[in-house]
Amino acid sequence: MKTTEMLAEEMPLTQRKEELKKMADAYEGKHAPQVELQDQRALYHLMPPAGWLNDPNGLCWYKGRYHVFFQYSPFTPQGGMKMWGHYSSPDLLHYEYHGIAIVPDEAYDRDGVYSGSAICRGDKLYVFYTGNVKEKGDHDYILSGRGANVIRMESEDGIHFEKKTCILTNEDYPEECTCHVRDPKLYVGEDGAYRMVLGARLKEEKGAVLLYRSEDLLHFRLEGMYTTQEAFGYMWECPDIFEMEGHKILAVCPQGVERGSERYQNIYQSGYYVKDMDELTEWDMGFDFYAPQTFEAPDGRRILIGWAGVPDAGYDSNPMEEGWQHCLTVPRELTWHNGKIYQYPVRELTKLRGGEWMPDNTGRVTISGKCGEIIAEDIRTEQGAVYMDSGCVIKWDKGYVTLSFQDETGAGRSVRNARVSKVESIRILVDVSVLEVYINHGEVVMTSRFFMKQPDMDVCFEGRAERLEFYRIGGRICETFSSDWGGVD
Repeated sequence: MKTTEMLAEEMPLTQRKEELKKMADAYEGKHAPQVELQDQRALYHLMPPAGWLNDPNGLCWYKGRYHVFFQYSPFTPQGGMKMWGHYSSPDLLHYEYHGIAIVPDEAYDRDGVYSGSAICRGDKLYVFYTGNVKEKGDHDYILSGRGANVIRMESEDGIHFEKKTCILTNEDYPEECTCHVRDPKLYVGEDGAYRMVLGARLKEEKGAVLLYRSEDLLHFRLEGMYTTQEAFGYMWECPDIFEMEGHKILAVCPQGVERGSERYQNIYQSGYYVKDMDELTEWDMGFDFYAPQTFEAPDGRRILIGWAGVPDAGYDSNPMEEGWQHCLTVPRELTWHNGKIYQYPVRELTKLRGGEWMPDNTGRVTISGKCGEIIAEDIRTEQGAVYMDSGCVIKWDKGYVTLSFQDETGAGRSVRNARVSKVESIRILVDVSVLEVYINHGEVVMTSRFFMKQPDMDVCFEGRAERLEFYRIGGRICETFSSDWGGVD
């Protein structure tokens, strides 16, 4: 019997226009209530209602709401036909799920609605994404056989999108590019003109970012290219450009970088360059972080959301086979300190705290439901650790912080290292199957999935800190998943 994914793939484009979104909505309606009951579902991280989630897309503030789109394969948790799902929120705390926003139903996006961004112009919201096309035949899909089209859609309410327009095709990219060009990110330049950056793989096996300019968000012309003198990976995905305290930042996700024991430890990397692009600074030193995107909040804050996963990782993010896979990180505020970008959970998240657990005199506490927050401020010991049952340990010693898994809790994850001259504070977000660790108020961040079978987590802090706090966090953040969304126990 053919699966729903197979039936969707085989649909003619004319049928997809009429039926694909309805099919996806019906599939969600049937399977999401069952998926919601699974043991590893997070409480305050955004997840797919069913199936697979990866890159955050189209992050923006529009008409009084934050909008979070995401690349989405609803029919299978292993990833399949790519669409865009859509959440929105008035406050980064309470989210509404709006269903499927964009489906692949045109010749120029028939093999997937890939990643992209959003930008406001006047009273309208415009989204730009990569329309993926794979031709049949004897192709390597690097030098031939793949169409990478930039598609534009528009909306007057941020929910309903129409008027697909193909803006760029392979013929519009520089001759030195392969067929791998994707992930348009739009922004407004200092001169008031619109700019778009695209990630690219050059024929010389070198990653690059293409820069385009437009005055009307319809006609774009190539303005330049960013790359390094020596190849740093063969492909740069998910580019982003913004400023922090007068510093111009270029963020990219390089693929093909040689892995190390202290840096570039994942199969694919994610980081940013400052100024002369001398060295990539990694966003996150954990096991599960990729494809971040930033946007500007209405109060001027620069906010980042990433995918709490990595493609082709080699370890499992669906070990319990629960019918869903992956989630997004919490929104993070970016600030400039000591010549680098610090990341910290948006201040709004403290409103989800529902009360404080008091540790015993050994610094030990049980986090019921594996959902809470651990904060250690003014740490006074050069060596120390946070033990989370027998499975997960965060240690600091002699200029290093390590995140390690000692048993099957890590589902194949072992150890990740980060160099830190001195650990002064640690904040750990625990959300059922997601960990986000913030060292020194975001100087270093480590994100990971973990999978404990027991319902509660015993935590022990080993060391000395002037302030040690354990908070409960309760209630779903999305009304689609639970009737008590955003509440606190």
